[in-house]
Amino acid sequence: MNNDLRLWFRLVPAYAAGYFLSYGLRSVNAVIAPELMQELNITAAGLGLLTSAYFLAFGLFQLPLGLLLDRFGPRRVEAVLLLVAAAGCALFAVGTSLQALAVARALIGLGVSACLMASFKAFSQWFPSERQPSLTATIMVAGGLGALTASVPVELALPLLGWRGVFLVVAALLVVTAGSLLTVPDQEVAGQRESIGQQLRSLGGIYGNRAFWRFAPQGSFTMGGFMAIQGLWAVPWLIEVNGVGRSDAAGVLFFMSLAMLLGFLFVATCSVWLGRKGISPMVLLTAGMGLALVVELAIVLNLARPQWLWPLLGLSFSLGNIAYSQLTASFPVTLSGRVNTALNLLVFIGAFGLQWGIGAAVDAFTSGGLARSDAFRATFSALLVLQVLSFAWFLKPVKT
Repeated sequence: MNNDLRLWFRLVPAYAAGYFLSYGLRSVNAVIAPELMQELNITAAGLGLLTSAYFLAFGLFQLPLGLLLDRFGPRRVEAVLLLVAAAGCALFAVGTSLQALAVARALIGLGVSACLMASFKAFSQWFPSERQPSLTATIMVAGGLGALTASVPVELALPLLGWRGVFLVVAALLVVTAGSLLTVPDQEVAGQRESIGQQLRSLGGIYGNRAFWRFAPQGSFTMGGFMAIQGLWAVPWLIEVNGVGRSDAAGVLFFMSLAMLLGFLFVATCSVWLGRKGISPMVLLTAGMGLALVVELAIVLNLARPQWLWPLLGLSFSLGNIAYSQLTASFPVTLSGRVNTALNLLVFIGAFGLQWGIGAAVDAFTSGGLARSDAFRATFSALLVLQVLSFAWFLKPVKT
């Protein structure tokens, strides 16, 4: 085995395992939602708040995360944070109140907040630039597999383990993954470190840039909205609106995640070839987000079978990750990490607010006299309006 391949096996699987668990934990509440609501006697708004605590903690930690990765290196930072996530899973497994589970969910979000960014930083330290697309694809595929595992496999495991047992198993896996990260190679960050004042001023320049705000609303409402739906509200929608059983709903979620996984592979393997044919990444991003809005409208209007529409939604949203590279192209390379975490912050804050807000809106419409299925339709329609407005803003050219 040559040195390059040996390095790949020492480095990549540990980071891929972390992102696999991170994405699975992001999505798992969608499958166990009926058990949580019944056992804890919580409302849709309470369930939304509980699940979205993950996004709030994850998003708020993005900016300090970038500073920690630069100072201490990716393996140390992610290993410590995965232990925080393990503690959160253990607390979730034994929690008996909404408050305790919300705190546990926030600890999970904080604990897995470094999984993607730490892997990107580690890969940039050890592998040349031409290897980065394939490495990125590996990590995104690992996340897609995590989403798949959080659908049908979790649903099948519930009769055996229960939702509390599932979280105890994941806690153990997180501890093992944290330990494996401590065995991977690491490097000190070369170059002079900026002062805190310089770093804060650079963040102000990012948030004050019109190019950043071209992408930010779509990131919050469209990407954040998809994360909120995939991570919680897809299964309740399928049960309440489409009238399918929980097992069938988990199956739809499985195929949506599979389609998203195929989309990640498509972007990683075909984007360069398409660029040579004149189809730029920005065209792919625009097409993907536009298609997602059309599919969401079809879901709200029930224009086709959910078994077709929801996987198509996952496929279209897989193109949304192109936004990160397209946004960073508008800034100096030295700011790329901070630009990515700045956008990630707004995406996850959007996911938090929408995941909570969808539940609150459904409860409000139901209290106002709407049937629960109609309450879901009204809520998703309101979200779609916000997403269309953000897409229209994204289409507006940036003056340079």
